[in-house]
Amino acid sequence: MQFHHHGYVSGDPRIQPPAGVGINRPAELPDEVDVLIVGSGPAGMLAAAQLSQFPGVTTRMVERRPGRLAIGQADGIQARSVETFQAFGFAERIIAEAYRITEMAFWKPDPEDHSRIIRTARAVDDEMGISEFPHLIVNQARVLDYFAEVMANSPTRMVPDYGFEFRSLEVTDEGEYPVTVTLLHTAGPNQGQERIVRAKYVIGADGARSKVRESIGCHLAGDQANHAWGVMDALAVTDFPDIRTKCAIQSGSGGSILLIPREGGYLFRMYVDLGEVDPENKGAVRNTTIEEIIAKANAILHPYTLDVRNVAWHSVYEVGHRLTDRFDDVLPEQRGTRTPRVFITGDACHTHSAKAGQGMNVSMQDGFNLAWKLGHVLEGRSPESLLSTYSAERQVVAKDLIEFDKVWSTLMAKKPEEFEDPSELEDFYVRTAEFPAGFMTEYAPSMLIGAPEHQGLATGFTIGKRFKSAPVVRVGDTNPMQLGHHARADGRWRIYVFADGALPRTGSATDRFAEWIATSPDSPLAATPEGSDADAWFDVKVIYQQPHTAIDIGAVPAAFKPEVGPFRLTDYEKVYATDQNADIFVQRGLDRGGVVVVVRPDQYVANVLPLTATEELAEFFAPLLPVRRPLVSKGA
Repeated sequence: MQFHHHGYVSGDPRIQPPAGVGINRPAELPDEVDVLIVGSGPAGMLAAAQLSQFPGVTTRMVERRPGRLAIGQADGIQARSVETFQAFGFAERIIAEAYRITEMAFWKPDPEDHSRIIRTARAVDDEMGISEFPHLIVNQARVLDYFAEVMANSPTRMVPDYGFEFRSLEVTDEGEYPVTVTLLHTAGPNQGQERIVRAKYVIGADGARSKVRESIGCHLAGDQANHAWGVMDALAVTDFPDIRTKCAIQSGSGGSILLIPREGGYLFRMYVDLGEVDPENKGAVRNTTIEEIIAKANAILHPYTLDVRNVAWHSVYEVGHRLTDRFDDVLPEQRGTRTPRVFITGDACHTHSAKAGQGMNVSMQDGFNLAWKLGHVLEGRSPESLLSTYSAERQVVAKDLIEFDKVWSTLMAKKPEEFEDPSELEDFYVRTAEFPAGFMTEYAPSMLIGAPEHQGLATGFTIGKRFKSAPVVRVGDTNPMQLGHHARADGRWRIYVFADGALPRTGSATDRFAEWIATSPDSPLAATPEGSDADAWFDVKVIYQQPHTAIDIGAVPAAFKPEVGPFRLTDYEKVYATDQNADIFVQRGLDRGGVVVVVRPDQYVANVLPLTATEELAEFFAPLLPVRRPLVSKGA
């Protein structure tokens, strides 16, 4: 965490000074906004937290509830989400309060007595070391609380506007605020009254029954639900030995349980198999009582017993897999003729079972993908055409998720005798671990993703996939750290310069690149607004191949030590050296001739180029940036 560069900070450094629209922010919902977010679920809250970092953008989020969510349905936090929490500054705190999944146990009928279950296998949760971040379980409400804190501490001082229900919207081609939204007060002195708000853009994060989706003519389509599950968050006394371990339990009497221990050491969640749904009488299974769910759980757990003392929450749901054909308001025949004004995220555009722990995680990445793009367009950093990439990128991800979940939920519902291979379930869990962890997303080439022409220079940083961190040593203070953990969700692009083998100030390719990016009118940094810090839009870092003791920080080019803040202080935290115990050049397959890795604000690798390919780097950024101004050289 960096602070004091604007003067001494005596309080909590996480609380940024108000700026832009955060100065004298009106408590009441204004008549006109840049972005109106409908719904304060995971996708909406992350989008709001990201947009709160753009001081010039007026973003408001409306929620029909009168206040914060007390208990949420989602609880699985995959490693990619924890990685995202790190970018927003609260990973360590949420890890401390969460339950951490390290293993999964598999229980099946005893071959000698099918009325009993026995443990047949254990699987390490991240056997391949996919991420340095853990797989967590924590209530959705707490995740939202942390994002709300980020928003409140941001320069824009954003807070949700509770007590507003979305009714309808209309998009016109007229005026600065072309989206007219009709809301209804659901709480407070104006309850029952309508309210009109005009917006430049609207994000529908209002769930599976989304009215925003309905307003833009999108419909969820896909498989009908045909299998029901009862789910409960419970406090109980039991002799089942793995009550604090994630378990897949299959009984000989029919029925399965997915057991998820919860945060706090006592609470757990059980997904209890209720069997096939009668298509002629779906209401019957929805009326299943909590007592029936508990009785079914006890039957599956035999010979063990479950004495439920308290139920914090319970529900009955049917597995369905549905997807919309587009994630914005641009019809297929309109593509290329206009850019979108209304977007849908999360459950509003994709639904599936809860048992793979994907809903909240994928929804948050929807919000992350969209929000920085809106911020860049609204602050004049990028053209409106950038917004068309949201639906193109995220719909493919949702489709892949649904295909994965179909297989996983089908396996979970199978009876033990229906498996050709007794270890099929646990083998699938281990084999596909990278997908549910959130690391299989790979965006196709586009205006934001370069062609893989130079991929061989950095085989461990796949273009289109998220930037995978690795250990390095920061030269200035000799601290060992993870390179990716220093990247915050601040809307900036990252340009990682993996140096050639020469030391600084030797006329090397790295030195020449530093001179170009700091002074050339073709450099992406030339688009940075006059009067802003040199790294306001682009965070340029260098990683040398030598140990930190060999690097003279005074010889490092100025491009990697920008002057920041009103006192023009030197930022020493962009210069790194190789950790000799874990060489990043080896771990990530980096060419020792020097490589530039470009990373988007949402942590996905956008391009890989040789150090000498400055013209290609300029061409990549040209359609993404406004007109550039000449830079004044400050020397190397």
